[in-house]
Amino acid sequence: MRLPIDDGRCFACGPENPIGLHLAFEAAPSGDGVHATLELAPQFQGWSGVAHGGVAMALLDEAMAHAAGAAGYRGVTASMNVRFRKPVPIGASLEIFGRVAWRRRNVLGLEASVRDASGALLAQAEGSFVSMGSIEAVRDRRNPASNRV
Repeated sequence: MRLPIDDGRCFACGPENPIGLHLAFEAAPSGDGVHATLELAPQFQGWSGVAHGGVAMALLDEAMAHAAGAAGYRGVTASMNVRFRKPVPIGASLEIFGRVAWRRRNVLGLEASVRDASGALLAQAEGSFVSMGSIEAVRDRRNPASNRV
């Protein structure tokens, strides 16, 4: 399998995707992992006023992918277990966190959560990613040492 390339069209974080979520991750305030804030628009609704479960899972998956990237790895999701604690609301401020919990050879164990503005846990996940190599080895828009694609 080839190293994945970020061409800016990712549904969750791609700035070139006109119908995407446009998540922008940065280092978490705790210094452990990554963090993003978001307010979901109505087109991401499942039940009235609540995010579709698949969209909530995409938030968690993307947080884990960015946590892996922040740790220096590019990879793909191998498995993911999700626990929904409370409905993820549409139109409210959300905080998304991700962090690397462990690493063994080319497998990373990751954790992610979605919280509301008060800090209440809405959804959480743990997963494993298969590392496809270091971020420095990937020619994509996120690696400042490479040419833009």
